[in-house]
Amino acid sequence: MSRETTIWLIVFLIGAVMLFGRAMFTEHGMARMYVEESPREFVDLGDEDKSDWVSMDEVPEDVEVSAIPADRRVSWTSQKTSNYGEFVQQPAGGNIQFSLARSIGVWLAALFTLFVLSFLIKDNPLYKVAESVFVGISAAYWMVVAFWDQIVPNLIGKLSPTFVRNWAMPGLGEDARQELIYLIPLVLGMMLLWRLSPKGGWISRWPMAFFIGTFCGLRLIRFLQADFLTQIRNSIDPLYVTEGGVFDVWASLANIILLIGVLSCLVYFFFSFEHKGIVGRIAKLGIWFLMITFGAGFGYTVMGRIALLAIRLEFLFDDWLWLIDPTDKRLGI
Repeated sequence: MSRETTIWLIVFLIGAVMLFGRAMFTEHGMARMYVEESPREFVDLGDEDKSDWVSMDEVPEDVEVSAIPADRRVSWTSQKTSNYGEFVQQPAGGNIQFSLARSIGVWLAALFTLFVLSFLIKDNPLYKVAESVFVGISAAYWMVVAFWDQIVPNLIGKLSPTFVRNWAMPGLGEDARQELIYLIPLVLGMMLLWRLSPKGGWISRWPMAFFIGTFCGLRLIRFLQADFLTQIRNSIDPLYVTEGGVFDVWASLANIILLIGVLSCLVYFFFSFEHKGIVGRIAKLGIWFLMITFGAGFGYTVMGRIALLAIRLEFLFDDWLWLIDPTDKRLGI
């Protein structure tokens, strides 16, 4: 074991002992999550042809709830995130209680945050584990989201709306009708999955070519409108601006600078003339405008990344370690 590895191992052991001591032997502990449980119950007041689910609080007084069959009732317990301060202040018999699952989630989030930050030292197995878990969970999450938000309502719901309404989406519109034209994307999707087969992988090239061509055609019009025509329209501003009949110096100056910047940048990218003389000086001015724009964009990106880092540090010191309490959600602890 190298000297550097030994030092970092000692640091990690000391940190683990301190975390364990703070979690177990301090008065208020750390990283504890609380939830407020609320029972929910709905009943179906409709008939066999059309459902009408309403909350128990909205059932009319003349309806005998006990006479409604059990298969037309549904109940569950919803959980709303709470905090330690509300847990302490709640009256006896309150619904706020400790949540072990969410507390474990906070610990995992904190540890994986530290694993990612450990890359600042050097590449290590902890960082690789965090990276792999993040990529795998993200892929699985978006696969599930795509299935329920796209495939079920937009494909299966078009081919068999009654089945989807009875199986997964009771709120699917009653006016939804079967549209057999959606068999085409179904077949294209099945052809796309053929790429996973050891033989016949060439079949997947046809739907892939169709998807890419359609996507490029649709996006071409959108980008032409957003990145070309809109920029031209926004650069056509009056050089003499008045506000309530009074000359606005700063607005006029801003429009003049905008016009000079646009024209000088266009001259810089115009290569039909050699950049000498007046053309060269205008092109050099365009370079200044480009560099200022790139610098502002880069600075904005850096500030955004610093904000993300600050959010993660706030999570570690607030939600995990309970060393700070900026929102007084733990009564100033």
